Amino acid sequence: MGVDYYNILKVNRGASNDDLKKAYRRLAMIGHPDKNLNKQEAEAKFKQLSEAYDVLSDPQKRQIYDLYGEEGLKSGQFPRSGVSTANNKGASYHRPNPNFRFNPRNADDIYAELFGETSSNRAKRDGHHRTATMNGGVGREQMKKPPPVENVLMCSLEELYSGSTRKMKISRSLIDSNGQSWPLEEILTIDVKPGWKKGTKITFPEKGNEEPGIVPADIVFVVDERPHLVYTRDGNDLVVKQEITLLESLVGKVIEITTLDGRNLMVPVTEIVKPGHEIVVPNEGMPLPKDPRKKGNLKVILHVRYPKKLTEKQRHELRRILGGDS
Repeated sequence: MGVDYYNILKVNRGASNDDLKKAYRRLAMIGHPDKNLNKQEAEAKFKQLSEAYDVLSDPQKRQIYDLYGEEGLKSGQFPRSGVSTANNKGASYHRPNPNFRFNPRNADDIYAELFGETSSNRAKRDGHHRTATMNGGVGREQMKKPPPVENVLMCSLEELYSGSTRKMKISRSLIDSNGQSWPLEEILTIDVKPGWKKGTKITFPEKGNEEPGIVPADIVFVVDERPHLVYTRDGNDLVVKQEITLLESLVGKVIEITTLDGRNLMVPVTEIVKPGHEIVVPNEGMPLPKDPRKKGNLKVILHVRYPKKLTEKQRHELRRILGGDS
């Protein structure tokens, strides 16, 4: 079928004209080129959104699209059969007008119609935008901008080790071309990078509330680390505490540690150790933010568990083995 206009507008195939208008208004308020930093990408998406509304809100275009898809709609070439039931639960349609030619409406005209913006108002808006651009955005610079709105982004140590994608829902208000305020819920995507530290800030420019004469505030998420049951973080290093017996501190052992990415790491204890002894395992710490292929160290801190009591026979054997009096 080519382009799925229903999916672009986020409506089902039985959507009414009111459903289409509501969907268009909601998406246009987010995707209008004037509200996005990447103008070129926003303009392409806005044009596609407008085309979807144009087709589905026009009974003839919608009928042809439902029957023959985007290709049939734009080429004007239809099968010879006079009736089709495709895509619409057995509903019958008569053959479309053979003289039909697809002529899409202007995206700005659709926006003006749905938001009640007159051509003179649109000309003023476009003229203001051009003037501000030619003067280096002086008009915009004179507008006040509130301080950033900060939110905590709580991350597990596993997320900060391997990276993750987080979806954050925000609520804000937008102002349309008539100065009317509209509530809006929006999903912001944050790609948590391996090695990020507590205090790292992720900024979404001008995603705050829109108010007359004020530049929307930036929305900032500040990374915080959720305490881990096994590991603690020391810069780019990881620290883990392990308890061994007095016997193991003397004769050695192999300690098995599960890493943050689920691997089993074997750490041998090959020398006599004292309480608080530290074993350093290179390149098993946290990824370095600038080069995640490199990692800090893993520090294994050993705590020796002493027996609470010894029998007389055990004392005698210890004196004998360790060279004391027999």
